[in-house]
Amino acid sequence: MIRLLLILIFSFFTLFANSIDKKIRTTNTKLNTFSKTYTNINKKMADNAKAILFQKRKILKQQKYLEKLKLELSKKENSYKLNSSQLAKLQKSQNSLKSNQNQVELRLSSVISQVVSLSVVLEAEYSADMDSMIEFEVLQVILKESKKKAQKLSSVFHKNSKDIAILDKQTNSLEFEIAKIDKKRKKLVTTQQINKESLNKLRLSKSLYKKELKKLLKKQDTLKKTLSKLNIIKIDERKKKKEEEARRVAFSNKKDDKKPFKVKKLGSSYQAIKTKKYRGRKTIAPLAHYTITKKYGTYTDPIYGIKIFNESISLKPKRANAKVKTVFNGKVIYADKTAVLDNIVIVEHKNGLHTIYANLSQISPNIRKGKKIKKGYTIGRVSDELIFEVTQKSYHINPIRLFK
Repeated sequence: MIRLLLILIFSFFTLFANSIDKKIRTTNTKLNTFSKTYTNINKKMADNAKAILFQKRKILKQQKYLEKLKLELSKKENSYKLNSSQLAKLQKSQNSLKSNQNQVELRLSSVISQVVSLSVVLEAEYSADMDSMIEFEVLQVILKESKKKAQKLSSVFHKNSKDIAILDKQTNSLEFEIAKIDKKRKKLVTTQQINKESLNKLRLSKSLYKKELKKLLKKQDTLKKTLSKLNIIKIDERKKKKEEEARRVAFSNKKDDKKPFKVKKLGSSYQAIKTKKYRGRKTIAPLAHYTITKKYGTYTDPIYGIKIFNESISLKPKRANAKVKTVFNGKVIYADKTAVLDNIVIVEHKNGLHTIYANLSQISPNIRKGKKIKKGYTIGRVSDELIFEVTQKSYHINPIRLFK
């Protein structure tokens, strides 16, 4: 009878365990269907930060060229106006001179014709009477005067031709200089337009980046508050206020929005975190196969200049719906869903050590507050990335030291 009872109890637990695994698989299938298909936030933020910094350098280069071009154009602006005015006068003189030259040419042609005609007449034979001699002498005087007039008109004609050639050269030179300035002015307008477009893209990138950064900081703050409520860590309210103020200043910098290529360094703006070295025995990792996407420690945000201390590590599973296992024997002191960090499980171990498993896509149905669990026990599953944190008596420990 006892044997039969034991068999029934064993069968019940086996069926119950299979039922739990089935429920986990079913729930994870549903979660997969509705899960977000985006790369992890840390890689996205790193790529976005690089893109923003590259854009800033590009805009700075454009701005320097723009200032140089403006200076060059402002220097040439007076000469441009002077050249334009001088060109108009030259063109007027040129037209007048060409008109005068045409008249001179007509008069010269007329005089030359007269000279030719007189020459022909004078070459004819004249009688020896007095009247013929007087007529001959008069014609010679007229011919002489006509030749002088022709010579003078010819001289004027050649002088006008030289003046016109000089004016043509000056006009062409001025037109070339004016064309150069106009070309640079067009280039300036184009560069200004490119600069404007770049600035708009940068502002959009910064806006998206700011949202991602705020999301990350909100996750950290939520986890801190949870640990603080459970008396696992203590938060210095004065330092917390300083941190909040530093973030507010960094995120609401109006000047930085107007001139985004000038990054302001705001110095230390994170809470002083109490840390200690891990000296215990090594253990297993919470995931079987993973990639570290965010390391433990301090880093300075490249865009806003605020220092951020990452108390946890982020582990990206190499397989979908990976099982998350506890790394030591212990007791579950917290297992609940949150708005920001999805599901969180906190396990208490010996010597005031706590391990925190956040951003779980699902908590195992049999995991609840007060439950004692062994090392390697499945506490849930993760579809995006696991946030893993370790504390000991209000001190933070680099989680990687536990299993590396």
